[in-house]
Amino acid sequence: MREPFNVLLVGVGGQGIVLASDILAEAAARSGLDVKKSEIHGMSRRGGPVFAHVRFGPKVWSPVIAQGEADVICALEPMELLRWAPWAAPDAAAVYLGVAMLPVGVDAYPEGLAADLGRLFGRLVAVTASDLRQARVAPKVRNTALLGAASVFTPLDADAYAGALAECSPRGTYETNLAAFEAGRGLAQANQKETARVE
Repeated sequence: MREPFNVLLVGVGGQGIVLASDILAEAAARSGLDVKKSEIHGMSRRGGPVFAHVRFGPKVWSPVIAQGEADVICALEPMELLRWAPWAAPDAAAVYLGVAMLPVGVDAYPEGLAADLGRLFGRLVAVTASDLRQARVAPKVRNTALLGAASVFTPLDADAYAGALAECSPRGTYETNLAAFEAGRGLAQANQKETARVE
């Protein structure tokens, strides 16, 4: 494991980035690791960008991931993955939800967005709305499903995530969140694409 291990979660307001980052941080803590987390969600009600940095390892001094050092980027919005691509380490994995929810200030996606993402990341998983419907993942827990997909690329085991989900899930939603997490994990294991990253 790179020390510390860096995960960046990005999206827009209302998608559950903060909860996903809480679950990830709790899973790392349950694994006996030092954890630091930083998040920005001030524009959540207006659909503005939301992001969270989660760093864990034997010892972590800063909660902020520097450009070029994210081991995993988990994006609940495709344009946000493109925006944050400079933060990816050369061997980073990326997981994104291929469902349009344009951030504030973005009128339309650039042509060839999916192809651009494929060139930027050596390991890439796109989770579509169709994938989630077939897996019976409700829209309210897409964040947990995407975290499940991203978990495939982290050094934390499934038991740590299950415990974190039990701790962090809102009352009465643990089973739904756990099922979504496991569905996302299965989708990532089935749909990983190795691509040639363009520097």
